[in-house]
Amino acid sequence: MHEDNKAAANGCGKIRSGAQNGAALLALMEKTGYSMVQQNGQRKFGGPPPGWEGPPPPRGCEVFVGKIPRDMYEDELVPVFEKAGKIYELRLMMEFSGKFIGVCVSLDNCRLFIGAIPKDKKKEEILNEMKKVTEGVVDVIVYPNATDKTKNRGFAFVEYESHRAAAMARRRLIPGTFQPWGHTIQVDWADPEKVVDEETMQRVKVLYVRNLMISTTEDKIKAEFNKFKPGIVERVKKLRDYAFVHFFHREDAVAAMSVMNGKCIDGASIEVTLAKPVNKESSWKHHFNGQISPSSENLLGFPSKEDSTQKSLGKPASLSVRLNGQHSSGSPEVERSTYPFFPGIKLTPISMYSLKLSHFSSAVMHLDYFCHKNSWAPPEYCLYSTTSQDGKILLVYRVLISSIADDSQSYFMPEKLCTTVEDAKELAAQFTLLHL
Repeated sequence: MHEDNKAAANGCGKIRSGAQNGAALLALMEKTGYSMVQQNGQRKFGGPPPGWEGPPPPRGCEVFVGKIPRDMYEDELVPVFEKAGKIYELRLMMEFSGKFIGVCVSLDNCRLFIGAIPKDKKKEEILNEMKKVTEGVVDVIVYPNATDKTKNRGFAFVEYESHRAAAMARRRLIPGTFQPWGHTIQVDWADPEKVVDEETMQRVKVLYVRNLMISTTEDKIKAEFNKFKPGIVERVKKLRDYAFVHFFHREDAVAAMSVMNGKCIDGASIEVTLAKPVNKESSWKHHFNGQISPSSENLLGFPSKEDSTQKSLGKPASLSVRLNGQHSSGSPEVERSTYPFFPGIKLTPISMYSLKLSHFSSAVMHLDYFCHKNSWAPPEYCLYSTTSQDGKILLVYRVLISSIADDSQSYFMPEKLCTTVEDAKELAAQFTLLHL
């Protein structure tokens, strides 16, 4: 790191020469007995520490620390972090800047999303391709196509032995130099799996069944699970190629999961797991980093504290709010540009649910995407109308959100009316997202 960069980053004017820095780090290693290795843009201190016996700490023991001053090194950081407990490993990136640090639990994500995979490729072929260019591959998760079980869905999840292995693989794959089967693939972090505490999971008596045929009916699923033990299934809820099977008793659900996993129904080999309960009250805010701000409500046309007595009718103030709580006059809007389509450009069919939230500019699409991610039924919109004093037809939608896992239902209706169907539906979706 250049000295002028260090001086600029440090408001206190503290400058330490390279020799002083090296001496301080050597003194730290002599004092602690830890080793230090620099590789791939980061410096690793420890891992394992001297005298360590047994396996590395399990997942969930790592924290991420951001915004570290650029002139602060291990000899100053280690004493601070040691106050919390014994350090197994500290990895210092070499490009952080700022004066205040932020600490949060590390996601410790070990899974990558790989998109634009040829649909005729099997799990073994994808696994072998990933092992050729990346290290630490543990497994590949591939889902069959909903209508043709001989094909995949055009994407897969690659599981790595550690977060570091996944991060290194992502770094290597992202530039696009790796083109398996002549295809340019898409690479990103997979969404972290929802973590449900063990006490809650011990009460679950609903099974999640996937890889069903589209043609398989709820009655057929219920009959197949009742073959294991007659009368144990309370009801079945099916959407496309997956379903939730509700049992009267938990012990029957657990036993049925063991027996039915891998069984064949209508020619499809099904996968059966315990369904994870969803907390609808906080899940949307958590999904969007929990940053729902008052400004978002004002942009939706909701009255503020200052003008709460005003009751305006008609078009909401803004239908282009980004719905992530970070909208401001200076923040960028979702890119809405168009680009020329030249002859010969290759197109790849994808599912909208494999895209990122940044690809959606409307609240209607955000809500549909969010319901799908949480394994809820698609939102249902019911249109109502009234007439204003000047004779205009005014419209409002009521939205129904159903949780398939626990069969609960919630209704949402904004307190504003619109003059067009499109605006009414968009406002209803915005209102629903802010209150989920």
